[in-house]
Amino acid sequence: MSFLIGDALAAAPAGQASLASFAPLLVIGVLFYFLIIRPQSKRVKDHRQLVENLTKGDEVVTNGGILGRITRADQDYLTIEVADGVEVHVQRQAVSTVLEKGTIKGL
Repeated sequence: MSFLIGDALAAAPAGQASLASFAPLLVIGVLFYFLIIRPQSKRVKDHRQLVENLTKGDEVVTNGGILGRITRADQDYLTIEVADGVEVHVQRQAVSTVLEKGTIKGL
């Protein structure tokens, strides 16, 4: 009577026992990929595309919650007008959302 190894597993041939022990790990790996890795890489790809398509005149929200209109777009930085005559310089990656035109005027 063994408490560590099941009777059926102990009686199985060596090839079948090793395959049966790796099956749960394989299932966990596949679930991990489809539930965590794949959605995260899709979000990163979508954000990268959003950042590349930013142009002058877009209304955006930064990660810090600042709303503004892009007045100048350089390769790495954006100048965002948050109020009349008030401009803020932010990195392109700091933009989290692009708003529809006219959203800021509606506030």
